[in-house]
Amino acid sequence: MAWRSVASTKIRYGTACASKRVKLKFESTRSLARAVLYQSRASQPSLYKACTKGGMMRKQHHLLIKSITVILCCFGWVAAQPSAADCTEVKTQLKQAETRLKDWPQLARYHDANAKETPAMKTEARVVFMGDSITDSWQNPKFGGFFPGKPYVDRGISGQTTPQMLLRFRADVIALHPRVVVILAGTNDLAGNTGPMSFEAIEDNLISMAELAKTNSIKVVLASILPISDYEQRDGKPIIRTLQRPPEKIKALNEWMKAYAAKNKLTYLDYYSAMIDEKGFLKDELSEDGLHPNEKGYAIMSPLAEAAIARALKNGK
Repeated sequence: MAWRSVASTKIRYGTACASKRVKLKFESTRSLARAVLYQSRASQPSLYKACTKGGMMRKQHHLLIKSITVILCCFGWVAAQPSAADCTEVKTQLKQAETRLKDWPQLARYHDANAKETPAMKTEARVVFMGDSITDSWQNPKFGGFFPGKPYVDRGISGQTTPQMLLRFRADVIALHPRVVVILAGTNDLAGNTGPMSFEAIEDNLISMAELAKTNSIKVVLASILPISDYEQRDGKPIIRTLQRPPEKIKALNEWMKAYAAKNKLTYLDYYSAMIDEKGFLKDELSEDGLHPNEKGYAIMSPLAEAAIARALKNGK
């Protein structure tokens, strides 16, 4: 989460809880003041240069930070008073934001589950699925379950991007000693979930995960990003997915993955072609929100994944 999101949460927290005499901590506010000052350098460089013309003296610099701090504190105390319920909700949001910042890759999510995993037997074809919400939700019983009876391990985390997956790849994949890893990632990078991401950055992260797996004798299956659609609605309003995830970018990234897999003797898993309609969108019947597969969607994905895993294991012999 960017500092601006946390900053706005802190301001709203100070505002919402003023009636409950919950103060913004001075140190946090001072840090926020510094962030505001430095943000001005990026958003209004001419103004920042004018303020620092000739080199702002250290004393003046500290004075400016203190001034901003006072203004922010006053803002938190003077603004309108909401209900106690609003205060509790914002406080919860702040706690979640701080927890997220302390464990950005969410290593804690599967820490206990990983510790309980028994060593894979030599005859066991253990497979780890690394991914985002599409992989994470696969475990939901309403979607038919996650490959019942198979030695497959789900390590998806909703909302994650490739840099987060790369950071937890050793703990959530390598340490489990699978024979195959299925990587489904990239859609949240395109949406900017953890900030703007270039194609090169996404590709680099996918390459790094693939190389880590190969170094540890793990076969790699690179799964295509699913198509999206603008067909669905929420509360009577259309859900527009194409703004965050342009179809042409999804197609281009999938084409890169297919080419990279072929060049490096990896296995490419093509969900995309099986789930796209004549308009270039995710088939209407395969999703309820234009992004995540429903039961019918997973019913298409499961045999495709099984076939890709079988090819990867065969290629390893």
